[in-house]
Amino acid sequence: MALFKRKAKVEKAAGEKQGQMKVLKDAFALTRKHQPIAFLWMTLSFLVVLSVGIIIGLQVNHPIYFTIIALPIAFLFAFFIFTRQANTAAFLSIQDQLGAGASVLMAIRKGFTTTAAVSVARNQDMVHRSVGRAGIVLVGEGSPAVKQLLQDERRKMERFIPGVALTEVIIGDGNGQVPLRKLQKHLKKLPKKLNKIQLRELRNRLKAVGGLNMPIPKGPMAMNRNAKVPKR
Repeated sequence: MALFKRKAKVEKAAGEKQGQMKVLKDAFALTRKHQPIAFLWMTLSFLVVLSVGIIIGLQVNHPIYFTIIALPIAFLFAFFIFTRQANTAAFLSIQDQLGAGASVLMAIRKGFTTTAAVSVARNQDMVHRSVGRAGIVLVGEGSPAVKQLLQDERRKMERFIPGVALTEVIIGDGNGQVPLRKLQKHLKKLPKKLNKIQLRELRNRLKAVGGLNMPIPKGPMAMNRNAKVPKR
């Protein structure tokens, strides 16, 4: 019996390792497509850190020792550069797709739950609803006309759940808008206005409202804790 359990653990570990390698492989492919210069920056950062280690080693007459120390640091620094570039490439790969904002919102693994496309216009403007300790966050993406959708959804929420904190966010690079790549960070910085019990009650009441089923773009979102295909 113990043998079977041990075999199951080995198979599970192998499966997890293959999954991680696939995510890494996809991230490399995505970065090569959208940020090809990233690999040049990785190489330069690796060589710079390694060179600094060798120079310090020569100064103190221990070049081999400091080279051994500098190697893993250089690899780590190069991988850090890669994660930043892969993160940028992931956002570039989806920013022009329908439902890109919902994909980013659903990739927030803690603190918020998102219902995609609670309101959609004929021109494909849409509003997504995220719920967290900050209250209800209505996120609009599309043309400037999405402001009207946001106002309509806000009135709907105020009638259905009066007194709950409501925040409006428009995705974009214009004045007063939030860029897609900064959307997660923006939501996480919002002040907390609900306790856990209030949040649970709010989510239960909003289940009756629901939303629409819209296509959400898939793909690696980042090479950090969110480095997975966005899940709801």
